Amino acid sequence: MRMKAALFAALLAAPTVLAQSQTIRIHAATVIDGSGKTLRNATIVVQGSKITSVETGNAANATYDLGQLTVMPGMIDVHAHVAWHFDKDGRYAARPGSPSEEILYSAENAYVTLLAGFTTIQSPGSASDVELREAIARGVLPGPRILTSIRQLNERSGTPAEIRQKVRQLKADGADVVKIFASASIRDGGKQTMTDEQLVAACGEAKAIGIRTMVHAHSPESIKASVNAGCQQIEHGVFATDDVLKLMADKGVYFDPNIGVVLQNYLTNKAKFLGIGNYNEEGFAYMEKGLGLNRDMIKKAVATPNLKMVLGTDAVAGAHGHNADEIVERVRQGNQKPMDAIVSATSLAAKSMRLDKTIGTLAPGFEADLVAVEGDPLSDVTAVTRVTFVMKGGKVYKHVAPGTRGTH
Repeated sequence: MRMKAALFAALLAAPTVLAQSQTIRIHAATVIDGSGKTLRNATIVVQGSKITSVETGNAANATYDLGQLTVMPGMIDVHAHVAWHFDKDGRYAARPGSPSEEILYSAENAYVTLLAGFTTIQSPGSASDVELREAIARGVLPGPRILTSIRQLNERSGTPAEIRQKVRQLKADGADVVKIFASASIRDGGKQTMTDEQLVAACGEAKAIGIRTMVHAHSPESIKASVNAGCQQIEHGVFATDDVLKLMADKGVYFDPNIGVVLQNYLTNKAKFLGIGNYNEEGFAYMEKGLGLNRDMIKKAVATPNLKMVLGTDAVAGAHGHNADEIVERVRQGNQKPMDAIVSATSLAAKSMRLDKTIGTLAPGFEADLVAVEGDPLSDVTAVTRVTFVMKGGKVYKHVAPGTRGTH
């Protein structure tokens, strides 16, 4: 019923998201541009899907006068599993249902993620992501821009030669990124699982043919092996040491620690996962322990000079729409500066996906992806969870009037 209600709401909202050819002027008391700059009393001018100018001054002729709200670029989650969902019985759907069920649940997750202010996500990844990505790109479904790995590589993917062929096939199939499992899950201790030779094959071939790589790696050994293999982004890193954090910084490798959403979501929804696959009591005990390990790790990561941390949540079933909690927890647990956390979720995330010339920044020529939040996230970072206005590609998907709830 929740899925049907969300999709019905999306259909009701459809007239709002029709392409608008006229010039749109969006004024707010504060604009955070995504690159680290803050403007006061600013107006963003949009024509079609693009920003044409950002002006300061009065709000004359504003199409949307957002008053005291803070406007930011649409947020970006570089690691969200848009297809993961709970089934009609409220249990994690580890086995696929019918194709129609799978795509509808994915569409629901995409919709609630968009309304939470995330206008781009990277999903590593399910085959159904491709159809959803294309439907959203055509404008027939409301949702964030989607990049996908389609499927993953791991220690069972074959010899180095076979892995190179699979990387080439992923690109041919339309993958935006190659997702690699270099270590076991935290529920299984996080030890390195792929050989160094397998990692060199995967990341070397990807680099040779011009496709990005992102690597699931928890242990220091798996992180070090992945970085030395030329992989471009490390996910999770629960057991990351000072040495491997510095190695990532020195090599210019992006780091996506997931410390504020995924484990908390698993523990909150334990009854919906328990007994499925390796979601057992031992695994949940590891995740409980992981909360403390993450707190220690994120403090070290934030303190590592020049480490390029991007914003990813590893959002699974139950977590979609709560993506901004990751920003909040990086500030709370890691003492990251709020502006740095926002940049990690906007321009830096865009750069990690090679989209930094089109999204992640509020500037002329960029896509008109922007959100407005209640409050000032630089003084109260929880403001990023109070999204009242969402525009993606010049189309308004959410606009909550002051003192009201809902969308129109």
